[in-house]
Amino acid sequence: MFCTVDLNLMRRTVRDHLWRIGRFLDSVNKNPLNIDRNDVREYLFEFRDKHPSTYSGELKSLKVFFRDFMGMEHLVQSFRFPRIPIAIKNVPSKREVQTFYYALKASKARTLYLFYATSGLRKNEALSLTFNNVDLKRTMITPSQKRWGTKNTWVTFFNEEAEEILLKKYLPSRSDSNSKVFPFAKKTYQQLWIDAREETGIHITPQKLRDFFCQQMGELGVPDRYIDAFCGRVPKSVLARHYTDYSPERLKRIYDRANLKVLS
Repeated sequence: MFCTVDLNLMRRTVRDHLWRIGRFLDSVNKNPLNIDRNDVREYLFEFRDKHPSTYSGELKSLKVFFRDFMGMEHLVQSFRFPRIPIAIKNVPSKREVQTFYYALKASKARTLYLFYATSGLRKNEALSLTFNNVDLKRTMITPSQKRWGTKNTWVTFFNEEAEEILLKKYLPSRSDSNSKVFPFAKKTYQQLWIDAREETGIHITPQKLRDFFCQQMGELGVPDRYIDAFCGRVPKSVLARHYTDYSPERLKRIYDRANLKVLS
């Protein structure tokens, strides 16, 4: 409850914190009030040879627990986060994206795929879309802000290719009354990516399609600040937020001018 309400964290983040803190408490085997800095130090020492992001995750959870929840900041104040090396992203080529698309058999899967590739949506943003979030007339997507906690959302769009399969194939094939645009069972959703991966030998994920979207829009001449807006990364600086027009109307014009294509 504390992480959800006080810190306004996403459900998955809360689950990760609880799992790490539970593991820490099992390892130390002490009443939390009796834990000292050396207990924390010895625990973190076990992660010294792990990837810096793994160490950071453990330390972040400990800080949330002791500093924010327990009010015992002195236990974790001296520990610093490591520098995480910048990883070079392996963005799939357009040909790979096309090959993977045609390996998907159902119009539902193909439509979701094109939503990822042409909108920059995060995985769960797309899966949680309801018809209230999608303006079919303007091909505009407005993800639900309240669902994402620390994740930012703005507005984005989908291209003509996604619109065509959505309106002409996917929606006419539906007979249910589910309010979600893409009502997938978890196992079914996971399997469609596995099947296409095995058929093509290409490893594509929603995150890779988000990266693909950013790269393509950049190559089409869209300024970074607008690509960030499509991806829900509106800048925090006063200059960028107040002196750049992020209205849906302007973003729509910028998106349409780019004329993003995936299948051609």
